[in-house]
Amino acid sequence: MSTYPPYGSGPGGLGQRIEEAIELIEMELRHAAAYVNDAVIPQVRTESIAALRTVADSLRKFADRLDQQPFQPPRPPRPPNT
Repeated sequence: MSTYPPYGSGPGGLGQRIEEAIELIEMELRHAAAYVNDAVIPQVRTESIAALRTVADSLRKFADRLDQQPFQPPRPPRPPNT
């Protein structure tokens, strides 16, 4: 024998179970959104800032190396051998 209430529109029926399920889903969604706002977004922001600083430092070092190399104008292309 099933422990679920019988289908129907009466108290404890299918309609009420669906409403309860919807309320539970909405509550879980609110909890998930709060978690994303409180934990995930700040962590992503912190890690993104650190990554940008690392990339910026690498670009600065690359630019410094380019500054240290003497400028050599490009050579004209060699004519093809005929």
